[in-house]
Amino acid sequence: IFSIVVFGSIVNECYVNRDSQSSELLCIFNENDSACSYGIAVGIIAFFGCIFFFVVDLYFQQISSVKDRKRAVLLDLGFSGFLSFLWFVAFCFLANQWQRTTMSRGVSQGADAARAAITFSFFSVIIWIVLAVKALQRYRLGTDMSLFATDQFAADPNAAYPGYPTGSGVESTETYQSPPFTETLDANPKGYQVPAY
Repeated sequence: IFSIVVFGSIVNECYVNRDSQSSELLCIFNENDSACSYGIAVGIIAFFGCIFFFVVDLYFQQISSVKDRKRAVLLDLGFSGFLSFLWFVAFCFLANQWQRTTMSRGVSQGADAARAAITFSFFSVIIWIVLAVKALQRYRLGTDMSLFATDQFAADPNAAYPGYPTGSGVESTETYQSPPFTETLDANPKGYQVPAY
């Protein structure tokens, strides 16, 4: 949502005419087009990245490979860290250019949008750092069963780990067993008595 506010406010109100005679649109941030372009680009990258990782989170439990899950978590961690850096640069760049802007009639019309873009780029830095920390915590879980297994275990922390299922407790005395489903059926199998009715 913050990325929509940033690039939406820049696109809608941060390009103004220098004066009423000029038809050329200039960026409100010290007439520096790269400031507006950078804010728009970071906002669009963040928006589409959020959509992508939202879909990944929806299908995360259906990813069966541990390696693929690890890659997804590492990609989330890297992207969140990278976006934190990009938003920090955007905040510093936009705030610096806004500070150098001389107020005029055109600038005062888009001043609220410029301040909103700066404010929400600062909020985006905080949000993306939090997302990076969450992804780091998720990565540190490693092979924890709640992250990489689809089976749900008891929530009780003192509960024992469910072991392998045990058989009937009767061991066979025969050392050789024939492969399954290939035995010929004997009319009177060994050890089994046909009940008389």
